[in-house]
Amino acid sequence: MPTSIEIDFVSDIACPWCAVGLAALLQALVRCQDVVQPTLRFQPFELNPGMPPEGEDIGEHLARKYGSSPAQQAQIRAAIAERGAAVGFAFHPDGRGRIVNTFNAHRLLHWAGQQGQAPQLALKRALLQAYHGHAERVDHDAVLLACVRQAGLDEARAARILTGDEFAAEVREAERQWQDGGGGVSPPGLGLGAGGAAPRPPVAGRRHPVGAGGDPQPPPPDQRRPAARGVRAGAAPAGGRGLERLTIPSGSSRE
Repeated sequence: MPTSIEIDFVSDIACPWCAVGLAALLQALVRCQDVVQPTLRFQPFELNPGMPPEGEDIGEHLARKYGSSPAQQAQIRAAIAERGAAVGFAFHPDGRGRIVNTFNAHRLLHWAGQQGQAPQLALKRALLQAYHGHAERVDHDAVLLACVRQAGLDEARAARILTGDEFAAEVREAERQWQDGGGGVSPPGLGLGAGGAAPRPPVAGRRHPVGAGGDPQPPPPDQRRPAARGVRAGAAPAGGRGLERLTIPSGSSRE
């Protein structure tokens, strides 16, 4: 009988490695389908919570935030595209164009999660494809509603959510819990637990951080690392293969 596992995928739509990580995770779950029965939930994380409505040019943003040159950005973009192709995710050849505010997308994902894990997964994939695959503005209501429609969710209900502040408090609280409770999770991160009660944000001393190379290691005090609770990254259920590790090349930003 398959072992029930519960996975909280902590991520931002703005993060290209989150698109790669989700594609890799879904492939791994297919390979493990005879031994694990997953419940997958998406938890909010914002790489740039203070991003203004107009967004910011991607090149200018990366240069300002990380000090990267156009040549370095192109190299990292090529590495991301190569890794994405390996797991079946096609990135837009010219990149995303702009960094945008993703808070409204997270509000819609919270609502979609109330409808079940399949609708939430469908919306998450549609948002990632729109932003990273088609370079569309996922801070624009028209794009968000198109993703809602693609996911088979109630477009009129989503439009009402976007006109107000519904689920804003819930998203902010979830972000705080996964940041503070996890000792500072950065995307993509997984919270994993056995079947039963939903896994909680990992707590200090009980989490298994996953470093850039995929190997568990103590987190540096000045860095925030992806965190997994309950199992080691790459650990396999009895009789099954492990979840695929996401390797982020040294020096890469998460944007």
